[in-house]
Amino acid sequence: MDKEQIAAIFEEIALLLEVKGDNPFRIRAYRNAARIILGMDENLAKIIREKRLTEYPGIGKDLAEKITILFTRGRLPFYEKLKRSTPKGLLEMMQIHGLGGKRVKAIYEKLKIKSVAALKIACQKGKLSKIPGFSSKTESNILASMQHAASYQRRHYWYEAMEIAEPILKALGKLKGVKKADIAGSLRRKLETIGDLDFLVGAKNPASIMKWFTSQPFVARVLGKGETKASIKLKSGIQADLRIVPEEEYGFALAYFTGSKEHNIRMRERALKRGWSLSEYGLVPKNPRYKTPFAKTDKNISEKDIYKALGLSYIKPELREDKGEFEAAEKNKLPQLIEEKAIRGTFHNHTTATDGRSTLREMVQAAQKLKWEYIGIADHSKSSFQAGGLSEEKLLKQIAEIKRLNASKKFRPYVFSGVECDILASGSLDYSDDILAKLDYVVISIHNALRQDEKKMTRRIIRAIENPYTTMVGHVTGRLLLQREPCKINLNKVIDACIANHKIMELNANPMRLDMDWRYWHAARDKGLMCCINTDAHHTSHLDFFRLGVNIARKGWLEEKDVINTRPLKQMQALLKNMRT
Repeated sequence: MDKEQIAAIFEEIALLLEVKGDNPFRIRAYRNAARIILGMDENLAKIIREKRLTEYPGIGKDLAEKITILFTRGRLPFYEKLKRSTPKGLLEMMQIHGLGGKRVKAIYEKLKIKSVAALKIACQKGKLSKIPGFSSKTESNILASMQHAASYQRRHYWYEAMEIAEPILKALGKLKGVKKADIAGSLRRKLETIGDLDFLVGAKNPASIMKWFTSQPFVARVLGKGETKASIKLKSGIQADLRIVPEEEYGFALAYFTGSKEHNIRMRERALKRGWSLSEYGLVPKNPRYKTPFAKTDKNISEKDIYKALGLSYIKPELREDKGEFEAAEKNKLPQLIEEKAIRGTFHNHTTATDGRSTLREMVQAAQKLKWEYIGIADHSKSSFQAGGLSEEKLLKQIAEIKRLNASKKFRPYVFSGVECDILASGSLDYSDDILAKLDYVVISIHNALRQDEKKMTRRIIRAIENPYTTMVGHVTGRLLLQREPCKINLNKVIDACIANHKIMELNANPMRLDMDWRYWHAARDKGLMCCINTDAHHTSHLDFFRLGVNIARKGWLEEKDVINTRPLKQMQALLKNMRT
């Protein structure tokens, strides 16, 4: 068993103990041990063999023994017994937003509820409000969370869907008789979450392709199958649809099945004004007096040709949401969308100093592999105790470590010292200005009191923005896609406060956040808001999330000049310094 697996088991032990109402210090000990294990630079086998586990602060004799047992035997009787003694439903209940270990324990002890289904009935009947510390509002919030969870189950993260879709698309493209193959739908438009997968194939003889698609190992069951259309349920749980069209219809079908619905309506309206009928099958005259711009024998009509025929410059899939793209395309004023290669580094990244799973050096080394010029380290501040937030002493120690690393010139990327500083309930920041002044930059974020009303939350964030040492706002709405709704804030007022105070708004590229939402970026950019695409990385592999951030930036109409971390190192250093002075 490797250190990642051992750390995951320790995290689950902490969760199980929390449900049981165990000693908080014991619970914290397991969580701290999980972080320590992940942060070990040395080979774990060597440490165990030399019996040096207890040399790590936070790992005592008992925890060292459990780590050794897991490593050598691959199982831990204590953990297995703990799991058996905890009703499975209690852990499922803890996944509901607003329910932590203490509340789940109280519900179980007072009402003997041990399933999500029973919890829903109890809330509907008003039983929870009779438990001390609960209210009718608590019940409403829990029911709302359950309702959101039900709708979330029908959606999927973009990056997970793309990982599933790409090998299927690649295989489709290699089949005999396939001339063209593409992903369509919301996946092609790079929406943050998607409902199902849409595949389009151009071919003359669809029978063999259809047979292949509906008989592969990835198919859980066939939902429907015709001569040119099929729907399947994948073993991953997602639905996939295939449409096979003749080669001469391919460009029209790709545009149509990419969508969005609103964009397609506008396209059809433009065609009708020119006397044509536009569909997935082609562009045909509504009246014999009109002629189409395409010859019937033309088999290579592309999307670009269709847009040109309708008096538009080509609109890229990310922009097809009827959010101003037609007006811009008519005037040939569509943005030159940012590309992945423009990113030179990111600033919101965590290490094992708090809740990250990779060390400082590992993170910098990973940035070097991406050929970045710089990387910023922004571990959690002290109030994020659940994430092992840094005390002032530990933060100053990390700053010194970063300075030494830069001086050593061991790695090509320059390392900026920062922090993800909690915005407290009052709007003040988690460290004094004296401490914040020692950093290169400060990312401010909300991690607690997420249910404040809109006025309080808006005022709270704006107060934090007005702090002279604030550099950028992190995951501004606090949303977790398919898990938690955004906080109630007046986002337009927060955007205006950022612009007025010359602060930067983060585009958090973590696939569960993608926050600030792309729907706000176009107008905010036009008003002068600066953007920084950040990964919120907790592991070296998470640095690759920057690509998802670029997707969302493109949906938000952002160009290279709108994103600060496309700037070279010297310009970046000057910008951060000028923001302080």
